[in-house]
Amino acid sequence: MLPIEVFTCFPGHMWDKVLSKVKKAVVFMDDKCAESLHWNGGATSVFEAGARNLKEFSSFEAGGENEPKAVFVVSTLLKGRTADIIKDIIGLSHFQYCVVFTTVAHSIQLLANNVTAELEGNPVFEQFEEKLSEWMGDMNYTAEVIHAPVVFAPVSPQLLLAPTFAHLFPLLPQDLKTINIKRTEKKRFVSLTDVDMQSLTPELQIEIKTLASAVNSMFESTSTREESFAVGPMSRLIAGELANHPQAKSRRKTATNKASIVFIDRTLDLTGAAGHHGDSLVEKILTVLQPLPGHTTDVQVDMLELTNLQHIPDSQPTLAPGCLAQTQLSTARLLWETMLASKQKEAVMEVRRQLVEAASKENLPIKMSLGRVTPEQLCSYVQLFKSSWGALESHCGVLQLGLATAQTLRHPTLPRWDTCLAFERLLLQALGDSDFAGVLRQLLPLMKPRGSRAGEDECGPDELLVLLVYLYSLAGEAQPADDEEVEKVERELIGALTLVITRETELSTLLQKLTGCGSPEELTMERAHTAVEGVFETLKELSHARDHLKQFTSVYTASDGVHQATYRPFLRQVLEEIFHPDRPECPDIEHMSGGLTDLLKTGFSMFMKVSRPHPSDHGLLFLFLVGGITPSELRLIREVVTAHKPGTQVLVLSTRLLRPTDVPELLFTTQRLVPDIGV
Repeated sequence: MLPIEVFTCFPGHMWDKVLSKVKKAVVFMDDKCAESLHWNGGATSVFEAGARNLKEFSSFEAGGENEPKAVFVVSTLLKGRTADIIKDIIGLSHFQYCVVFTTVAHSIQLLANNVTAELEGNPVFEQFEEKLSEWMGDMNYTAEVIHAPVVFAPVSPQLLLAPTFAHLFPLLPQDLKTINIKRTEKKRFVSLTDVDMQSLTPELQIEIKTLASAVNSMFESTSTREESFAVGPMSRLIAGELANHPQAKSRRKTATNKASIVFIDRTLDLTGAAGHHGDSLVEKILTVLQPLPGHTTDVQVDMLELTNLQHIPDSQPTLAPGCLAQTQLSTARLLWETMLASKQKEAVMEVRRQLVEAASKENLPIKMSLGRVTPEQLCSYVQLFKSSWGALESHCGVLQLGLATAQTLRHPTLPRWDTCLAFERLLLQALGDSDFAGVLRQLLPLMKPRGSRAGEDECGPDELLVLLVYLYSLAGEAQPADDEEVEKVERELIGALTLVITRETELSTLLQKLTGCGSPEELTMERAHTAVEGVFETLKELSHARDHLKQFTSVYTASDGVHQATYRPFLRQVLEEIFHPDRPECPDIEHMSGGLTDLLKTGFSMFMKVSRPHPSDHGLLFLFLVGGITPSELRLIREVVTAHKPGTQVLVLSTRLLRPTDVPELLFTTQRLVPDIGV
C-alpha cells in the first residue's frame, strides 16, 4: 500500500513540470493557478527556478523590451477570452519564445471544439502553437502548448483542495427546472438523480470532465487502480466520468496499487457547512479575516505589529499581508496542521507554545504567563521579534500564524459567532417541539436593521442568511405545519430581511453578488425585495436534498427527554457505515462500475455469491467532498477513522475549505449550470 505522502506530493510534481520551463521567462498566471501555486511553494519557487517576473494573467500586463520569453499558466480552455488575453499580452511585448500550460487536457479541448472523434497527436495544441508564433510576428519563433494538471493545493497532509473548482457545487431543484425547460414534456427529468451528463450545459460538462481528468492524472502518476463510489447526484456524475475515463481503463489493467474513492455531495448536509458548532480556530480565522485577493481559502494577516509603522484608521495599507499557507518552514507548517486539526483551545495553546519556544531560541526577553491565552499576550510575544531581523526571518511563518490567531480573537465581529451558535442551539431544540412556522417565527426578532439592537454581537444580513440556510436545511425535522401559516411567516421574514439589507451603510461581498449592486446608493427596495424572494425560493428546496436516499435520510436526533436534540453529521454516518465491521451493503453509497467486468459482477451478484466492491476493501480511502469541507469536518474524519479503523489511510479532497458565509454565496449567487471556463 502506498503511503499517503505520495499523493500529497503529486501537486508539487505537476508544478515541477511548469517550473522546468520558467528559466529567464516572464510568467503570467491566472488566479486559480496562482492559488494552487500559493500552497505548493508560492512565488518563491518560481523565482528560484529562474523566472524574471511573475505577473497577473491580464490584458493590461506585458513583458519588457529585454524579456524575450514568456510562460502562461491557465486553468481554462485555449479559446475565447483566454486566447484574447494571451494575444493582447503578446501584442504588447517582444516575445520570441512562448510556452502555454493549461490544466485542461487535450481530449477536453477537442470536445470544446465539437470534435468527438479520437485524433492522432494534439491538433488543438498544435494549432494554438501556430497562433502563438503568428501573434509573436514570426513563424520561426518557438511556441509550445503543454497540459499540466496543476489544480490541487496540499493544504495539509490530510487535505488536498482544488481551487480551480471552488465554484463547482451540486445542482439544486431550480437547476433541474432550468434543464427541463429545454426538454420535451415526455423527456423531462423527475428528480436530480435522473440527470445525465449529456443533459448538462456544455460548460458544466467540461468542468466535470476536467475535474475527473485531474483525479485520473493523480491516480495515473501513482499507478493506482481505484474503485469509485458516489453519494448524491453530482457525485454520481463525477464518479461515473472518472470510472469511464478513456485513459483510466488502460491504467486499471496495469496499476499496482489499490484504493477506494468516495464522492459526496455537499448539499446532502448544509447544516454542517452553515453551522457554527465546529469549535475550530481556523474556521473563525477564515470567517473574520479578509480573504487574500483572488483566493478562496487563504486570508490576509496584518503585519503592522512587526514594524514601527503607525496605524492610520481608514487608510489603505502599504504593507504586504501575511497568510496561513506556510510552505517554506517546517515548524510553521506543523503549527498550521495542528491549528487545522485541533479544537480551538488546544490550537490557541499550541500557538502560544510555539511563540514562546521561538522567542526562547532567539534569547528574547519573554515574560512567561500561564492560564488563559489572550490576544494581547500573543501580540506581546510577536512584538519581541521586531528588534531582531534575523529572528524575524527565521520564525516569520510562526509569527504570521500567531498574528492571525491574535487578530481573530480580538476581532470586533467575533462575538457574532457565539450569537449564531447560541441561536442554532435554540433552533435545534425548537424543531422537535413545534411546527416549522413556529420555529421560523423565532427568527423574526433577529431581523432588525443593524444598530437597532445594542452590542457588537448583533447579526448582520450575512449571518441572518447563514441562519436561514441552517434552519431550512433541517425543515423536514419539524412537526407538520400548516402551509398557509408557513407562507405568512415567510412573507414577514422577506419584508424584514429586505429592510435590513436596504438599511446597510456598506454592502458586503455576499450582498453585492446577491443584489447585483456595488454600493448602497444603487440598491433600491425593489431590487433587494426581488433578491430576497429568490433566496426564499431556493431555501424552500433545501430540506428535500436527501429525499432520494434510503438510509442517510436525516442529520438530526430529536430530544428524548434526557438528552437535548443534536445535529448528527452526515459525514460521520457515511464513514461509520463504510467502516462497519459487518460490511453491510448500503443503498446510498453507489458503486460506479468502470467497465463490462464490473457490470457482470454486479449482475451475477443478484443470483450468485459474488462479492461486490466495498469502500473499505482497501487500506487507502479518498473522500472527495464536492462543494467544500469545513475544518471541523476534517477533525471529525480523523476521529471516526481512529475509533473505527485506525489502520486505514484517509486523504480528503475537496473543492474548497468552507466558512459559514460561503454557503449562501454558493447557494444564492453562483452560476452552477454555467461555470466560468474562460471562454
